[in-house]
Amino acid sequence: MNSTDKIYHLAVPGVQQLIPYKAGKPIEELQREFGLARVIKLASNENPLGPGKKALAAIQAVLQDMALYPDGSGFNLKQALAVKYAVDPGQITLGNGSNEILELVARAFLTPQLEVIFSQHAFAVYPIVTQAVGAAAVVVPAVNYGHDLEAMLQSVTEKTRLVFIANPNNPTGTLLRQTALESFIDALPESCVCVLDEAYFEFVGGAEPINSIDWLKIYPNLIITRTFSKAYGLAGLRVGYSLSSPQIADILNRVRQPFNNNALALAAAEAALTDSEHLQKTIRINALGMEQLTSGFKNLGLEWIPSAGNFVLVDLQRLAQPVYEALLRKGIIVRPVGVYELPNHLRISIGTTEENQLFLEALADCLQDV
Repeated sequence: MNSTDKIYHLAVPGVQQLIPYKAGKPIEELQREFGLARVIKLASNENPLGPGKKALAAIQAVLQDMALYPDGSGFNLKQALAVKYAVDPGQITLGNGSNEILELVARAFLTPQLEVIFSQHAFAVYPIVTQAVGAAAVVVPAVNYGHDLEAMLQSVTEKTRLVFIANPNNPTGTLLRQTALESFIDALPESCVCVLDEAYFEFVGGAEPINSIDWLKIYPNLIITRTFSKAYGLAGLRVGYSLSSPQIADILNRVRQPFNNNALALAAAEAALTDSEHLQKTIRINALGMEQLTSGFKNLGLEWIPSAGNFVLVDLQRLAQPVYEALLRKGIIVRPVGVYELPNHLRISIGTTEENQLFLEALADCLQDV
C-alpha cells in the first residue's frame, strides 16, 4: 500500500467502502464523446417542458440581488407550502433537493448501532446515506418489483430507527395502495421513523390518490419528502422539502446547513407553486407520453412495469447494458438499472412526443443490431 492509498483509511468506516451515486450521463459529455450535434436525454426523470413561465420570471426578478445571501430560513417558500398543504410552517424543512433531506434524516437519527429498512429495487440513495453514517441496512426482497410491506414490518426490530419507502418507487414506478401504506405506518413502533419519499406524487392519478399529509396529524414519526425537480421542472436549481411534525422539523433544521437553498431556487419554487397551468400541462404530456412509450414497447414485443411516475422500466429480455451503449451512439441517453439488480431493464423518462418517437425508433434498431 502506497502513502496515497493510506489516506483512505483516515475516512470513517462507512465511507471507506462507499460507492458514490452515479447520475445519468450528461448531454455535453455524450456530445464530446461521439461528436453528436443533437442528444436526447431520457435518463433522469426530468420535465421535458422545462420550468414554467412564472418560475422563469421569478428567477429574472431576483438576479440583481445575487451579491446577497438568500433567506436562510426560506420564509416565503415555507409560507407558500404551508398554505398549499394546510400545515404549519414549522412542519417544513427545506433541502437542496429532497435528496438532501434524506441525508439530513440519516445524520440526525442514525448511529452504527442502529438499522434501516428499505426495499430491494428502491432508490439508490437510501443505502448510500445509511452506509455513510455506519448504520446497518436491512434490504427486504421486493414483490412484483415493489415494496413488500408485510415483510418489511416483520423485519423491524428494537434496532430499527428508520424505514425508507418510495411511493411511487424509483426506478420501478410501482405504487402502494393508501390503505396498505397507512396500515404499515400505523403498525410501526414510535421509536421507528418512517420516511415516505414522494418525489413523483404529482404524477399519481387514478381513483385512489394517496393523501399522506393527513397522516401527519396522527403519526409524529412520519416524514414526507417531496421535490420541485420533477413535475415543476426545476431539477437544475435543487430544491426539495419535507413535511413532518414540528419536532422532527426542528431536529432536521439543527443539522441542515445555513443557506442550503440559493435565492434563485427559493424564488422559482415559490412561483412554481402558483403555476397550475404548467403543472397540469406537464401531467397531460406525461400521460400521453406514457401511452406512447408503452404502446411502442408492445409493438416491439417487450414487457414493462406499469408506472405511476414520469418514467417507465422496460424489460429487454436480455442484458440491457449493450443496448444502452448502442443507444448512446445514436444520441439517446436512457438509464441502465443494473445497480438496482435489474440487469435486463432500462428506465426511460417520459419526453416530448418527438423525443419519445425518436427513442422508440432508435430502440428498434438497436434491438436488431446488438
